[in-house]
Amino acid sequence: MLFAISISPTTSDEPNGSVSHAVARAVKVIRDSGLPHETTSMFTTIEGTWDEVMPVIKSACDAVGEVSPRVQLVMKADLRPGFEGEMTGKLERLERAIDQLPPDEENASR
Repeated sequence: MLFAISISPTTSDEPNGSVSHAVARAVKVIRDSGLPHETTSMFTTIEGTWDEVMPVIKSACDAVGEVSPRVQLVMKADLRPGFEGEMTGKLERLERAIDQLPPDEENASR
């Protein structure tokens, strides 16, 4: 199962509004979990079962909560038990599907 999450404080003491110091705390918890994960500019995706991932998400929220009185969690999940390696598997299937599409003649001439 894949869980894409974004955890951040709703407040910041930084003059420019940056929350990276608090978000770093959450990402460190996720990295230290040992679960497969990938961090992008907007989300961190974690792969594992409910029982593996949910305590990590809670701990990551708690880590941000240590530096902010209010924490926001956004989560999207792909619940597909029995499948592993889907962080890369989904992308590989997508790339194959794109390669199989017919050329777009209108865009090809630009």
